[in-house]
Amino acid sequence: MFFNIFFVGLLVWAAICAILISVADFRRRIIPDAYLFPLMLIALLLIAFYGWPINLTDAAIGATFGYLMSAFVGFVFDWHIRKKNPDTIAPIGLGDIKLIGIGGLWLGTNGLGIALVLACVGGILWARIKKQKYIPFGPFFIIGAILSLIINSILL
Repeated sequence: MFFNIFFVGLLVWAAICAILISVADFRRRIIPDAYLFPLMLIALLLIAFYGWPINLTDAAIGATFGYLMSAFVGFVFDWHIRKKNPDTIAPIGLGDIKLIGIGGLWLGTNGLGIALVLACVGGILWARIKKQKYIPFGPFFIIGAILSLIINSILL
């Protein structure tokens, strides 16, 4: 009984962190570590004690791949854009990179791929509709991650 209440409490805490990340990214275009690290801790607790949503091996591979892949893409784009115009802002922030790494921890490699595709499609649609040049990626990634969790729960 206690473990079920603890499980639900962890999921509620993760949902609150996800909402706070989305709000902060929309308002200030920054993802504070104060919301990212609890989300990472919750994922580790859920994987270690409940084996949910994925096993530890896939979580470690997903987190490593998500962080390294997004850091590589972010730094390459940042270098390429700043080479042409040094006054521009980075296309992907370190908060987004850490969020994608934590998403890999929650989703594993397969779920991370689904979440990234959904997040990119959602972000592109949002940018086209709102006619914005810069978009906050965090809320779109969180929506994609939630949809990926649902898709993986149904299919697996």
